Formats: sequence, structure tokens, C-alpha cells
Amino acid sequence: MALGAFLAGRGRLNFWTVFGLTWAANFAAASTVYWMARRYGRDFFRGPTGRRLLPPPVLAHIEAQYQRHGTYGIFVSRLLPVWRAVVPPFAGIAGLSAPRALVPLGLASALWYGLLTLFVATVGTNLDAVVGVLTHVNRVLGAAALSVLIFLAVWAVRRLKR
Repeated sequence: MALGAFLAGRGRLNFWTVFGLTWAANFAAASTVYWMARRYGRDFFRGPTGRRLLPPPVLAHIEAQYQRHGTYGIFVSRLLPVWRAVVPPFAGIAGLSAPRALVPLGLASALWYGLLTLFVATVGTNLDAVVGVLTHVNRVLGAAALSVLIFLAVWAVRRLKR
């Protein structure tokens, strides 16, 4: 996705094609996980391995929270990098209906990948400016690192002489 968006920013690919393919693939994968969890998840977590991974009281709490905060909870959670992956399976396990789970999931994924594609395409469009800024930042950080090393060397030499 990032390479495609970068190439879109450089004029080699179409921005909307990169976004559309990325979003469609993500939505299809998340929907598949949702449907698999909805079909097989409850049975798995009722078994011995599933009960060890997710005890019944924890599963009941998760289900209650999905029922309570379902639509907007899914939307917000899909915008959080760490939680993005766990939203579809637990929505399926919680038994949320497809519209209640997949609509906010798709909208949040569209927002996430739209902004990410736009950001990387912008970097590709303004690559010369970005490289210039990074060069300046690297010089400043290099000078700061050199100053710290000189300070530590002087401090170590003085400390060893005592």
C-alpha cells in the first residue's frame, strides 16, 4: 500500500486505484475473519482450549461491551493501530449482525487507509522537500550526538583521572 501510494504521489499510479484496492482487500479480509468468527468462534471458545485462552466471564464481558458499544466501538477501535486486528473476530464472536459490524468496520477502514494513502502520496509528491527536511534534521541530530559523545568522553577521562 505504501509503495503504491508513494508511486501515486510520483504520478506513476492512480491514487484512487491504490486506495480502492487497499481498502477492498482490507475489508474483504476483515469481513472473512468476522464471518469465520461468527460461524466457528463461539464453539471454539466453549471448548477446553478456548476456555483457557478466554475464560467464560471474560468472553461474556466482551460480548456485553460489543452489544453496548457495537457500532461506534467498532468504528473507533478500527482507527487504533493495535486494536484494528481484534475487532472483526470479536464482533463475530459477540454475535453482532453483519450490518452492525461490517458498516462501521468498512467506514473506519476507508478513513484509515484513505488518510494513510493520502499521507504517503503527499510524501511522494513532495519528496524533494521531505528529503531536504530530513537532511537538515539528520545534520542537527548528528551534531547533537557528536556533542553528547564529546561530553561523555571528557567526563569519562576526568572521572578516570580521579
